Amino acid sequence: MDVKFSSAIHTLILISEAEIPISSEHIANSVGTNASYIRKLTSRLSKAGIIEGHRGVRGFTLNKRPSDITMLDIYRAVMQTNATHFFDIHQNPNDECIVGHNIKPVLSGIFQEMEENLERQLSGFTLDECINIMRKNTNKNNKKLKKIK
Repeated sequence: MDVKFSSAIHTLILISEAEIPISSEHIANSVGTNASYIRKLTSRLSKAGIIEGHRGVRGFTLNKRPSDITMLDIYRAVMQTNATHFFDIHQNPNDECIVGHNIKPVLSGIFQEMEENLERQLSGFTLDECINIMRKNTNKNNKKLKKIK
């Protein structure tokens, strides 16, 4: 399973909550991965105009308000595509089997509808909403989401 999307959301929440530009090493420590992986993600997010790095200053900041960054924006940035494609159909079903012969046209229509619905949901949910849910969750657990220094 690909974790670029969830790792990118994690990264963007950290960047959003940081008082100063936050480094890939710091992000990697929080995400639980290595800085090289985070630099690949931040490169994609930067190319999409979501974040920026600053010359002479180590770290990243958001280019947009969290309320202006949708989950679809993040997905498309890290997956490097404008198409929303979540589901694949196995390549070699047996045409001599009734199910094998019909599985591709059956699943193609179902998967397309599901992907269109998911795309609409992703475009209606923002990074700001993720941050607010994070804050509610941390408050519920008696922990504060602190600004990162």
